[in-house]
Amino acid sequence: MGGANGDSSIWSAFGTGGYDNEPPLLEELGIHFDAIKAKQEPSPSPSLSGSSSSGQEVSKDDDDDLVGPVMFLLVLGASLLLRGKVAFQSVYSLYLLGVFAIFCILNLMNTHPEGIAWSRTMSILGYSLLPMVFLSCIAIVLPCSNSSSSSSVFGLSLAGAVVVAWCTVISTSAFVRTLHMNEQRLLVAYPIGLFYTCFALMTVY
Repeated sequence: MGGANGDSSIWSAFGTGGYDNEPPLLEELGIHFDAIKAKQEPSPSPSLSGSSSSGQEVSKDDDDDLVGPVMFLLVLGASLLLRGKVAFQSVYSLYLLGVFAIFCILNLMNTHPEGIAWSRTMSILGYSLLPMVFLSCIAIVLPCSNSSSSSSVFGLSLAGAVVVAWCTVISTSAFVRTLHMNEQRLLVAYPIGLFYTCFALMTVY
């Protein structure tokens, strides 16, 4: 009997069935796709929230999660690798340098007594990279090289400009909600736009 119970426990641990009332593996790892989707909506309202599939409350201002940004950066580096560019170090270095610079700028501009934490800055900038990941995947199919036609280069460059604007609006909206800096929205958006422009240049060209 003991051997049978032991075999059953091992099979439950490594099998796909799992135990009763056990949450999905992705949720145990802290990956909530409902939260990722909510953070892609540049709504000015600070109180929008929803519920994940597990019933967990998902707030758009709960931006300290770093699982999504790490995953997005990994996918971005992998898509560049498929185009023959070994750029993992460049991607992470640019991201960390940009996070540090924007963290310093926002805290110098901010009049909020608590300021913003570095982890929240990393999370907001990282989650807003999702459109850039899509652009990088498109560039695998339609690469921008010397042999590419002028229409292909123009189309990919135009897509890059749209993606930079998209990322900037999403990220700026999150920072404005967090720091209550609605009157300084354009000043917040300027360095963030430069940050995503660097990623677009790396992705497109």
